[in-house]
Amino acid sequence: MIKNLSNKLTFIDLFAGCGGLSLGLEQSGFYPLYVNELNKDALETYLMNRDQEYPDLRTKYFSTDIKDVVLDGNYFETLLDDFQKDFKRDFRKDSVDLVAGGPPCQGYSGIGIRRSYSVDKKQLPSNHLYEDMAYVVHQIKPKIFLFENVEGLLSARWTKEGEKGEIFKDVLKTFHNLTDYNVKHKLVHAKDYGVPQNRPRILVVGIRKDIKLKSSSAIDAVEGGFLPQPTNDYPNLEDVLSDLVDVNFEYGGESVTYSKKPMNSLQEDYRMNIHSGTLMKKGHVLTEQKYSKHSDKVVERFTHMINNKGQIPEHLKTKKFAQRLLPRKWGKKGPTITVTSLPDDFVHYSQPRCPTVREWARLQVFPDWYEFAGKRTTGGIRRAGNPRESNFEREVPKYTQIGNAVPVKLALAVGKHFRFILEK
Repeated sequence: MIKNLSNKLTFIDLFAGCGGLSLGLEQSGFYPLYVNELNKDALETYLMNRDQEYPDLRTKYFSTDIKDVVLDGNYFETLLDDFQKDFKRDFRKDSVDLVAGGPPCQGYSGIGIRRSYSVDKKQLPSNHLYEDMAYVVHQIKPKIFLFENVEGLLSARWTKEGEKGEIFKDVLKTFHNLTDYNVKHKLVHAKDYGVPQNRPRILVVGIRKDIKLKSSSAIDAVEGGFLPQPTNDYPNLEDVLSDLVDVNFEYGGESVTYSKKPMNSLQEDYRMNIHSGTLMKKGHVLTEQKYSKHSDKVVERFTHMINNKGQIPEHLKTKKFAQRLLPRKWGKKGPTITVTSLPDDFVHYSQPRCPTVREWARLQVFPDWYEFAGKRTTGGIRRAGNPRESNFEREVPKYTQIGNAVPVKLALAVGKHFRFILEK
């Protein structure tokens, strides 16, 4: 399918996961040219939600292992030639607008560190993917690049004896070595951009030196004009989730249709299907609203938490889980939670149960038409691998795909800002 992209903003998404970053960029007006994602379920989630609008991704423009791409000497020459043929734009003269990527972060995050056993981070192959991303940027020469990762990267060390923050120092050095770019970075919080959770994320932005931009010399990417100013318009959880509350739910069961109509404009946004252009009303098909099968004791604990502001009574405490109650409304500090790969960490504010996949997706601002491939959840070793035994294979079930994603609304804010820079 030949398209003319000569006047369209374009981007490449590396380590794309299930597509949260991409979706926000698409909503802000960027066209996804190419996707890279190693995990088959996350990649299938990404592709199946784009088959209608961007069929070229599945038929031609995707890769799985980034190592295969960077080790192939002719890969980028061929890719740019193919882009020119299929999209009627010479990407050597008028380059790809944006290369974005969030390399997997198991070795930098708190949970990942615990699961990485005794292996030094230098030995985890996933911890060097930022170098591959920098290589792709060097080959493609986009106008802007965006690197995204977890807050833990800022303090992570390569070895137990290493210096705190040494990994991030190496990451920054790698991107600063791309001499055609001005590079700034910032730890942002998703709640500052309208997302109903805290979710701190480190963003590194490089803007090519020939792109004229009013910016200060500050290395802070917001202060320096490389990232948008916060909007501080996060919603309360009740406003996000209340239309999904089914009074007739059953443990182990599923709500297959909406039991209520949308109660506010935010819920209407979640329930607007862009493919059909219709608002999903009461009685319309609802996906991913399957409920966990909790034991009587767990239900008792969750009920007590709902009735007692999240407190767990002594006789119901367990070593394994210290769940937190999702609040209906945020306090003065705003959102205090970060969506993880485990829904078991949280309890619904009005029903004694863990959040469903659909509710989890809403906290990351995925619309309800967005579907997820693979298993609903899976066990610890299958989700984490065992680096000690050189087992880096990981299952990425639906909850984990969502937990790993960039919140769509954060990506939308960043995409709008990049668009403003590029169109000026």
